[in-house]
Amino acid sequence: MPKLKKNSSKKQWDIMGIGSPLLDVVINIEEEMLKKLKIKKGSMTLISKEESQKILKKFSHLTQTLALGGSASNTILGASLLGSRTAFWGVVGKDEFGKTYHAEMEKEGTTARLAWHTKDQTGHVLILITPDGERTMLSHLGASLNFTKSHLNEAEIAKSKILHIEAYQLARQALRKTVLHAVEIASENGALISLDLSSAVLINQNKKLFRKIVREHIDIVFANEEEAVEFSGEKDSLQALHKIAESCQVAIVKLGGKGSLIKKGGKVFKIAPHRVKMVNTNGAGDMYAAGILHGLVNKLDLQEAGKMASHVSALVVASASARLDKKHFGKIRKYRKR
Repeated sequence: MPKLKKNSSKKQWDIMGIGSPLLDVVINIEEEMLKKLKIKKGSMTLISKEESQKILKKFSHLTQTLALGGSASNTILGASLLGSRTAFWGVVGKDEFGKTYHAEMEKEGTTARLAWHTKDQTGHVLILITPDGERTMLSHLGASLNFTKSHLNEAEIAKSKILHIEAYQLARQALRKTVLHAVEIASENGALISLDLSSAVLINQNKKLFRKIVREHIDIVFANEEEAVEFSGEKDSLQALHKIAESCQVAIVKLGGKGSLIKKGGKVFKIAPHRVKMVNTNGAGDMYAAGILHGLVNKLDLQEAGKMASHVSALVVASASARLDKKHFGKIRKYRKR
């Protein structure tokens, strides 16, 4: 397994994350309601503030369930559930969604280093669920796009053993400068840098950039099968794993129901899937990353860390949302090390 860098034992945080704090707004709707919106069922679409407000008003008579979301945030909150000491950086709006996000993150055990933006509203994802269980996602990134160096506390960033980031924040130049500034601070102070590749489409649009960033800054790379193939240019997951591993210390390819592959140095670890009754696949990859990072912090062998990650991510698959249902909390207690 990769060794935590110099002085890591003295760090205040086990895992720190930087990402887009997006509040999930889950609404159960009828098929006809979705058709009237003229949005493809099962799609993921970016929407404007005005479009979001219009849809929320249209469905204001329906129950709206709020939950913390965003890839890096999900991972950090998952690691906190496992017992890691965690903190998260991002920007929310100075509104009710932002207040909810901050309060719930703190309640769940992660220190929320969230900045408040006075003009843009908190980023959110409208998750429209039809009776067949299909999820159609409408995302408004809002305040999360305003993350700048002024929001960072360099002394705090230097206090983490692992800094976890998401590729979504590397595609936009202004955000990229801020995130890479934090990466440099963390790395100079002994942290491992972890990256989730986030989206095959995103990689396709920024392939040269992402390959350069991984080669120069990243120690741990998480990718699903599609992302790994796109990033590496290889035709299958195993060859993609080998290619990614040439640029980082640890490469991880998540294979969904087929398990996962991890490579460190010349050794490949094949991780079997943990079987559960599938309820929802959203967020499983984020929880898998939480398991691996929590394992690294606690000096677990990668085979053992992978087995734990497979189990906890499967429990998300068996949960109704992108986060672990409280009914499963007892099943992960054995993994808590702190």
